[in-house]
Parts: sequence; structure tokens; C-alpha cells
Amino acid sequence: MEEARKKKKQEEKLKTVVNLDDWLPITSSRTAKWYYSAFHNVTSMVGAGVLGLPFAMSQLGWGVGTVAVVMSFVITLYTLWQLVQMHEMVPGKRFDRYHELGQHVFGDRLGLWIILPLQIIVMAGTDVVYMVTGGQCLRKFHDLVCQGGGGGCTDMRLTFWIMIFATPHFVLSQLPNFNSISAVSGAAAVMSLAYSMIAFCTSVVKGARATAGAIDYGLRATTTSGQAFGMLSALGTVSFAYAAHNVVLEIQATIPSTPEKPSKKPMWRGVVVAYAVVALCYFSVAFGGYYAFGSSVDPNVLITLDKPRWLIAAANLMVVIHVIGGYQVFAMPMFDMIETVLVKKHKFNPGFWLRFVSRSAYVAATMFIGLTFPFFDGLLGFFGGFGFAPTTYFIPCIMWLMVRKPKKYGLTWFINIICIVIGVLLTIIGTIGGLRQIILGAKNYKLYS
Repeated sequence: MEEARKKKKQEEKLKTVVNLDDWLPITSSRTAKWYYSAFHNVTSMVGAGVLGLPFAMSQLGWGVGTVAVVMSFVITLYTLWQLVQMHEMVPGKRFDRYHELGQHVFGDRLGLWIILPLQIIVMAGTDVVYMVTGGQCLRKFHDLVCQGGGGGCTDMRLTFWIMIFATPHFVLSQLPNFNSISAVSGAAAVMSLAYSMIAFCTSVVKGARATAGAIDYGLRATTTSGQAFGMLSALGTVSFAYAAHNVVLEIQATIPSTPEKPSKKPMWRGVVVAYAVVALCYFSVAFGGYYAFGSSVDPNVLITLDKPRWLIAAANLMVVIHVIGGYQVFAMPMFDMIETVLVKKHKFNPGFWLRFVSRSAYVAATMFIGLTFPFFDGLLGFFGGFGFAPTTYFIPCIMWLMVRKPKKYGLTWFINIICIVIGVLLTIIGTIGGLRQIILGAKNYKLYS
């Protein structure tokens, strides 16, 4: 009798989990095409980070900067491939979320504590940075349009622009799942390519017109300590720019899969297309922006550019559209986590009101943090080092070594060990450099100005 009761309880629990999966945003729709993967990966990767790359170059110089940007491209493509391959490494089971893969490798409890806090920091941190980026670009667009119209416009605080940028997210956040935001993500991906090319072309034209020797390519800081900490922050910025791995398994979860046609094939096709776009955007903006402005470039290269006015205004508006889509791509897994906890642990009924209240509260929270700490370059370095570097550069390699068990001291083993060492170093130095940049920015900052 007792055994039958336990069996019935387990069956009811399994049924509840299955029903919940049909409602949660990550698993409710598995009809995505390979190009959805391309859209989501471009949107999640090419964002605020690409605009900070010329500034990172100004802190690293041509030599170290070029090595950092190119090496990060190669390493992150490799670790992303690993995650795609591990999505269905257990026959008949899909690891739809990053922390589920971590739990399989490290154990239920340890895997959750290793992956989940970092993933939350990354996704919520990115959304905070996107709030600041969106507000800055809206203000820049407004200022450029006003100048073109002869002036007379009222100058508004950045605080208000961030609130304006947050407004559409209260509506878009109610879209049920990843596939429902594919149109928003597709538009954002197109915008990212467009504004990157505008930033590159206008920078190169400006650089070509500059007089020989007029541009300083020395390190941005003048003191030894400033240069050292600047390099640390810049490496964190670079790691932030390449980190979309935190949502890659969640994106792959939306693609249908059968033993004959596993999801890793269309997913990888989308990733290759996305990385081709990433290479075009990142290399052109990083090297073109630094070539044009040298050590005087702003943390956001579009803020430095001001002519032709109409084109730069359009580019800033494109950034706004892109980070609207990017915000939603990173927010969707957060919604999934929040709704899972509220339903499973706190026994809320899944439905409209749960979704409306929880998602609106998340948007409001990221807006408030963005209003309070609008330090663009420091935030990139800090979040890039503390959260992105582990989940992007070395945790996939550790999991690969533990699960696949390549031959010790073989080529694959050495490649993974090298990636782990680089990732750990990036985590330490990026966090230190980014935190210092935030402290420096806070010295002259007035709350909610």
C-alpha cells in the first residue's frame, strides 16, 4: 500500500513537471529554425560589448589589444561548440538550461551552486548594462537631432532617458517564450550589423582625414598604476563582449530534436552564421574605432562620433532597437528561473498574473539598478570578469574534461587546460579592473543625475 502511494506521488510529480515545462518560456515551444539560433546568438553577443572594444584597445594598445580580441574570438567559439555538443550527450535527455548541464556534471546541489549564481549575475548584469546603454544612446540621438534642428531642446538627465528606454520592456516582457521574440531578435540582429558598419565606416573616414601623427596610440592612462588597472578592466570588457554562452543551451532548447536529426546540427549552423557576423562587427569596430581616435576614444565609441550628424543619430537609434532585443534574449532565461521558483517552491498558479507581476518586477529592478549605477565602462569590465569569464571561457572546458575524459596530455586535454588558465586569469583581473573603474566613476557621480 505504501509502495503504491509513493509510486502515485512520483507519477503526479512527474506530470506536474511535464505540465510546467509546457508553460515555461524555455521549453514551451520547440519549433525554432536554425536561423532563429543565428538571430538570438547575434543579438545576445553583439551588443553593448562591441561599442566598448575601441576603448578597451586604447587601454591595451595595438599589440596586446589585437591578441586579446582575436584570441577571445577563437576560445569562445570553441567553448560554445562544446556546449552545443553537450546539450544532448545523454541519450533521450536534453539539458535545456545551463545549470541543468552543470548539475549533471558536478552533482545536483554543487552544480546548481556553481552555475546558477554566475548565470544570474551575467543575465541580470547584462540587462542592467543594456538599460544604461539604451539610455545613453537615446540621449545622444536626442542631442544630435536637436543640434541638427537648430537647438532649443531641453537637456534631460540620463536618469530620464533610462526610464524611457525601460518603458517598452514592460510590454515586451509579456511575450511568452523564446520563439515569440524571434521577430524582435531578428530586427535587433540586423540593427547590430548596421550600426557596427556605421561606426566602422565613419571611424575610418575620420581616421583617414586626420593629420599624420595627430592621433595618439599610446596607452590611455598616464601613470603606471593607471595603465595596469586599465589593462585589467579592458580584458574584462573584451570577455564581456564575447559572452553569449549563458543563454546558448536555452536557445538550443527551442529547436526540435530527434535521434535522426539532433538539435546540435541546426544549432551549430546558426552559431557559425552568428560568429561570421560577430567577426565582421567586432574586428571592424575594435580596430577601426581605435585607428580613428586612438587613446581619446570614449567608453562607447558612438558617443565619440558626431559627424555626419544624421548618420550617427541613426546609428544610436539602431543601438537602442538592438539592445531592446538583446535585453529580452537575456531576460527570457531569467523569467524562466523566476517562474520556476514561484511555481515549484512557492506554489503559485502558472498564469497571466504570475507572469505579469514577476516579469514587470524584474524590468523595474534592472531599471532601478541602471539608474543608480550608470558606469558603462566599469560595468562592462566588472560583469565581464566576475560572471562572463567563468561561464564562457573555462567552465565549459572543465565540464568537457570531466564528461568526455580526453586522453591526458593529449592535444584536446592541453587545449582545454590552456582555456581554463586564461579564463581564470580573466575572471580575476577583469573583476579587479572593472571594480576600480566603477570606483573612479563614482567619485564625480551625483546620485540619479
